Amino acid sequence: MKTQLTLIGCALITSLTSASALANKPLEFKDVFDFKSAKGTQLSENGQILSLSATPYRGNATGQVYSLNNNKLIAEVERGTRPTINKMANWVAFTQVPTLLEKETTKKKSDLKNNLVLVNTQTGEQQRFNDVKDYVLANNGQWLAYRKNESTDADDKTSDNNSAITADKKDKSYPLVIINLNDKRTHTLESAFTYDISATSDQLLVSQSYVDGNNNQITLFSLDDFTSTALIDEPGVVASKIAWHPINKSVAFTLGNYVNDDKRRRQYELTLWQNETLTTVHSPNPEWLMGKTATLTWAEDGTRLYFENRPKLAEKVKQKEYTDESSLYDFEVIRDQKGLNVWHNNDAQIKPREEQQWNKNNKNRHYTAVYHVNSQQVVQLSTPNMPEVALNTERADSLLGYSNLAHLEKVMYGGFFADYFAVDIKTGKQTPIINDYPFRPSLAPNGQFAAYFDNNQVQLKNLGNNKVSVLSKAVNATFADDKHDYPSKQPGYGFAGWLNDSSEILVYSKYDIWSFNVNTKQAKRLTNGKQNNTQYRVITLDKSQVGFNSKDTLLLSAINLQSKQREVAKLNLTTLNVTKVLTGNKRFDVIKKAKNADKYLFTEQTYQQFPDIYQTDFSFNKPQKVTNLNPQVNNFAWGQEPELISYKGFDGEDLKGVLIKPAGYKKGDKVPVVVYFYRYMSQRMYDFPKMELNHRPNFPMFTSNGYAIFLPDIRFEIGHPGKSSTQTMINATQKLIDLGIADPNKIGLQGHSWAGYQSAFMITETDMFKAVVSGAPVSNMTSAYSGIRLKSGLARQFQYETGQSRIGKSLFEAPELYIENSPVFFADKVNTPILIMFGDKDDAVPWHEGVQYYLALRRAGKDATFLQYEGEPHHLKKFPNQVDFSIRMMQYFDHYLKGKPAAKWMKEGEAFIQEEK
Repeated sequence: MKTQLTLIGCALITSLTSASALANKPLEFKDVFDFKSAKGTQLSENGQILSLSATPYRGNATGQVYSLNNNKLIAEVERGTRPTINKMANWVAFTQVPTLLEKETTKKKSDLKNNLVLVNTQTGEQQRFNDVKDYVLANNGQWLAYRKNESTDADDKTSDNNSAITADKKDKSYPLVIINLNDKRTHTLESAFTYDISATSDQLLVSQSYVDGNNNQITLFSLDDFTSTALIDEPGVVASKIAWHPINKSVAFTLGNYVNDDKRRRQYELTLWQNETLTTVHSPNPEWLMGKTATLTWAEDGTRLYFENRPKLAEKVKQKEYTDESSLYDFEVIRDQKGLNVWHNNDAQIKPREEQQWNKNNKNRHYTAVYHVNSQQVVQLSTPNMPEVALNTERADSLLGYSNLAHLEKVMYGGFFADYFAVDIKTGKQTPIINDYPFRPSLAPNGQFAAYFDNNQVQLKNLGNNKVSVLSKAVNATFADDKHDYPSKQPGYGFAGWLNDSSEILVYSKYDIWSFNVNTKQAKRLTNGKQNNTQYRVITLDKSQVGFNSKDTLLLSAINLQSKQREVAKLNLTTLNVTKVLTGNKRFDVIKKAKNADKYLFTEQTYQQFPDIYQTDFSFNKPQKVTNLNPQVNNFAWGQEPELISYKGFDGEDLKGVLIKPAGYKKGDKVPVVVYFYRYMSQRMYDFPKMELNHRPNFPMFTSNGYAIFLPDIRFEIGHPGKSSTQTMINATQKLIDLGIADPNKIGLQGHSWAGYQSAFMITETDMFKAVVSGAPVSNMTSAYSGIRLKSGLARQFQYETGQSRIGKSLFEAPELYIENSPVFFADKVNTPILIMFGDKDDAVPWHEGVQYYLALRRAGKDATFLQYEGEPHHLKKFPNQVDFSIRMMQYFDHYLKGKPAAKWMKEGEAFIQEEK
């Protein structure tokens, strides 16, 4: 590895002494390791505390806590990850993970244990608790409960019962330590399996599960006086989930028993402890039960408890086994030992998809129900005929339900379709909205109206009388996505949401936000983006929000579709005034709002400015910078600010690309260029580059070392994706040559997946590129057409007939199109050196697609090298492989575009060596 790094960095300046010289330091691979990103960013409900984990690309994270009263860093926690702020914001908890060295050198991963670090937000004082499995902080910050990650064998109680009751294999119990963080009083409970502290911060419920199961109990523990009460005390009893009421001292839990040794069919039931009484909440259907993995979710106001249930599962089919001499010759017993899947043409799904969906649709399939606390009524919301509901825990009267069961076969070649319903939350009644539909409709909060996009228009359906009205027909605006170049139904631009009273729906056109009155059907334009080529969209920070009030002022993202500048604006729904509040030649993103305070967090970024976090109130008048995670950016010759380059697509359409010139570029210089692309890329004009090493080029690594990076937009012609993208790419790259920026003999091309395919195809049509690096490309559409996407289990046919590959017809309808768009058939036309990369466990593209192309190029005597990364999926996941490929990619381009000596592996390959594991 050191040798490879030296090969890459041999031309880099390594001994710079003055501050001004440091500012011109080229980026090296090891520099990328140090760049940090903010992980797990949390904003306290009162808006006073910000916490995050500053995580380097390679190295140990640092937990950080900031006071937003003065923007000061309160504390840093070594190896602090996954920050949590309690409701009162007096503590921030971090999971302290082992060091990177320990992770890389410890053979037995179970020996790696986490610690818990608490930071006092008033003093910055830190408390560490070792070997913590999991924890809960009380809302008021007075109590901490955590399970200590140690064996519970010593804590096992003896029992006079001779029959042991065995817990499920993965159900581990640990000692539960309870600490009063004010006076340091401590108490330990034995063998805790599940536990939680009440919202009122004075009680704790714990399911205690012992090794033999005979002393199991559900215990209510009083935090004030450390006394406990056994609510349920019987052998094998267990609570798999616990959920306290968000306001009072009621608690719900799923109650089961280990006595039934078939954990899939074990009967759980929903139990409530309220008003000092245990109550069982029964499913509407007496034949339905809860399963172990069923979830519990309270509405925020505590009036509803959502839970999951399911019909009784069929008895497990027991495999016949060899038991005696005669069984060895019994055909039924012998055949029961077979390994077989029967693929039948009447199956709704092919076997890999059926297998992939087994856990979701069979083993762990549950349906949503709701318990109305005040009326004590239980309503079934999702059912076997309509298994999915979009759960909203706020007070919407209806939920959107959907089912794809009637379209499971269609997804194999036509894409994803579903039948949609409005589900009355009080009765469970399912009212059809639209069937066999590829997009999600928008349902009014009252459940009386639904909107969807069909026949290039916005449609409104009155669910009371099933009358459908076309809302957008008379409006002079573009509601159909004009960038859609797939052989499938054209989508709309989407919906912003509804007014709370369901009287109006807010709809997106290409540029603007429109309001349509459901009674008068009148349209009202709320923004004026078309006039200045700006696209407005509502920023939704609270995902549980049901709708808008008519007097609200909304936050909007504003994107200029010409300059690609991203701004933030406010829309007053009363006056319809639109005011830009964050603007400039940057990208702005509002990322969080404090739940109970006028506090917002946002980031601003450019190619040269890392997206640090800023704070502001809703006026946005005086934003203040809080973090400074990567000050070292200023030490490097990063590359110049990006420019937009205009050119024509294959059909004459005006397109744009982002050009980033190398550091120190002078007008008139002709420089080597690496073109990186996929589909639309110009929206990255103001993005800070991802500082990581993986399947794509690290942009500053190239622009800091003499390359220009070009990110062009690509358009496709249905049926001819290869030729149309090639012509677009030729036009885009020729523009750089015409501008005198690109050296025509030093242009390289890099793409992965769909862009890997395009790059592999382009070199069969043009010799414009002097080197290509193609990751995970399809090379033969005739073979890939009937392949399988292993991750999803889906047949790949939909991808060609209606999806990304854009053929638009089946293989037997248009075999000539599949051949025309397959580079493997034209390998003899290739004159460009190509480096092909694949993981041999690719779960999206069959990795033998790369093998096919390599073998065809090899047979044709072309310059082709194939990198097979063992055990890797579609994108490289293992850090050594990410680094290795990044280095080889740079070496490849350095040789072919800069004339540097070829690395040894490029000249000689690498012989297979059986390494000892």
